[in-house]
Amino acid sequence: MKITSTSCICPVLVCLCFVQRCDGTAHQGSIKVTRNQTKHPEGETEVHHRPKRGWVWNQFFVLEEHMGPDPQYVGKLHSNSDKGDGSVKYILTGEGAGTIFIIDDTTGDIHSTKSLDREQKTHYVLHAQAIDRRTNKPLEPESEFIIKVQDINDNAPKFTDGPYIVTVPEMSDMGTSVLQVTATDADDPTYGNSARVVYSILQGQPYFSVDPKTGVIRTALHHMDREAREHYSVVIQAKDMAGQVGGLSGSTTVNITLTDVNDNPPRFPQKHYQLYVPESAQVGSAVGKIKANDADTGSNADMTYSIINGDGIGIFSISTDKDTREGILSLKKPLNYEKKKTYTLNIEGANTHLDFRFSHLGPFKDATVLKIIVGDVDEPPLFSMPSYVMEVYENAKIGTIVGTVLAQDPDSANSLV
Repeated sequence: MKITSTSCICPVLVCLCFVQRCDGTAHQGSIKVTRNQTKHPEGETEVHHRPKRGWVWNQFFVLEEHMGPDPQYVGKLHSNSDKGDGSVKYILTGEGAGTIFIIDDTTGDIHSTKSLDREQKTHYVLHAQAIDRRTNKPLEPESEFIIKVQDINDNAPKFTDGPYIVTVPEMSDMGTSVLQVTATDADDPTYGNSARVVYSILQGQPYFSVDPKTGVIRTALHHMDREAREHYSVVIQAKDMAGQVGGLSGSTTVNITLTDVNDNPPRFPQKHYQLYVPESAQVGSAVGKIKANDADTGSNADMTYSIINGDGIGIFSISTDKDTREGILSLKKPLNYEKKKTYTLNIEGANTHLDFRFSHLGPFKDATVLKIIVGDVDEPPLFSMPSYVMEVYENAKIGTIVGTVLAQDPDSANSLV
């Protein structure tokens, strides 16, 4: 069928959508569909019975979490064949049609009747059609469009992995990386700043800092000393809206422990010690202990003891108890109070595991002087000979001298018994 251009009635379905911008203002956009037509040179237009199904359109938008008393206006369907006499009926089908989204079949106005959550469903696909109310015949082919749920900032950032427990070596350089924390925001990252997170430190300054964009935590002081303070509790905040006033926030705790390095040499509490050893002590037995203190822990506090000088270097030896880190003094040769009453030993304690990064804090050894006093023991008298042989005549008178035995007291020189 051919229709001249002067008598052609070509219905056009127009969709007017009310779009809420992030700044609170609104604008209207139009959506229209046109018939697929062929125009002839003589000015006549041939109408094809198979229309081109498609709209030149903008998306509908509806704000999530709408809590107003009235249904939220979404947009408007309109056909240019609608003369306002009620002869055109608008039909809405698809996701949420009739339950979430309702349409005034006379005016084409679409409203949302429920509060929607973008984090549960981001958009709805619907179909629109305009029909003649009297004949129920379509004035336009059914066309598909989308109502997109527009995000608002209704989700605070969350740290899903916290609280955190981490370590960093003591004496680290300023700026040493400790940990990277990440907060997630369920809001739409493609719309506005609702999901744009900025990190800050609420507790833990001036010892640590956090990169506002990446969430990387770093040391903020030079050479933090474990022996001065070992544990730190750092609170990190993540705030959306790029950290602006009014943004939502969440926080997490990072427990940081400084691990030990060998930055402390051993030290004897005293420079001079005195030890009493009885002369009766057995060779090979332990006669005393000595200990140097080391503020480090673990292998960094391991040390060995040695005798480096003194007149008792050949009489005594020293070994190291690895469990108690004590020096065990033992007797190598017998003691004799009558011959030598005192000895002097120079004893050294030295770390076994050195860290050359901290060699400038050394030397990682210390020495002390130990004076040993030999104790006198009450020893029994000693005979000059282990046994004696004597002869006497059988008829010797009572009181006759048979012989002489000799004993001395070793505690006193030349003291006869």
